[in-house]
Amino acid sequence: MKKQSRRRKAGRAQTLTLPELDQSKVAVLNSFGSMQSRRSYRHAMEEFITWYCSEPRLALNRSVVLAYRQHLESLRLAPATINVRLAAIRRLTYEASDRGLLNPELVAGIRRVKGVKQLGIVPATGSPGSRHGSYWMRRTGARSAANAMMPCSPFCSAADSADLS
Repeated sequence: MKKQSRRRKAGRAQTLTLPELDQSKVAVLNSFGSMQSRRSYRHAMEEFITWYCSEPRLALNRSVVLAYRQHLESLRLAPATINVRLAAIRRLTYEASDRGLLNPELVAGIRRVKGVKQLGIVPATGSPGSRHGSYWMRRTGARSAANAMMPCSPFCSAADSADLS
């Protein structure tokens, strides 16, 4: 008889209510030490919860997360932004699974939702006033970068070489 009840429980739709999602969200946010990470994940999870609760949905599963990814792509967000939001959803579903609110098999499907490919490179790191990197290149850095990209040709004079460095 216990096997039958387990089958029904595993087979039922895993619709999470707003209080259940909020409990999982708070647990995820409490796991972060960085205030920046908390702020970023809070924003991502609140947007997902708002989107998820805006329409009646049968279950939180891989197809719902794929639909949300398509929604984010339709907003023309940067690939890195979409990937952070998907990571927040993964953390939210891991926590819901740990609390027994979501089937671990569904979480495994959600984990397989791929992020958006990021093409190209970022030329500078950080932002103005950031302590994580220099946004603007200093004059000496610009000169050395110019020298590295455009070496003086055999037709350049010594004065031309001095002007570049």
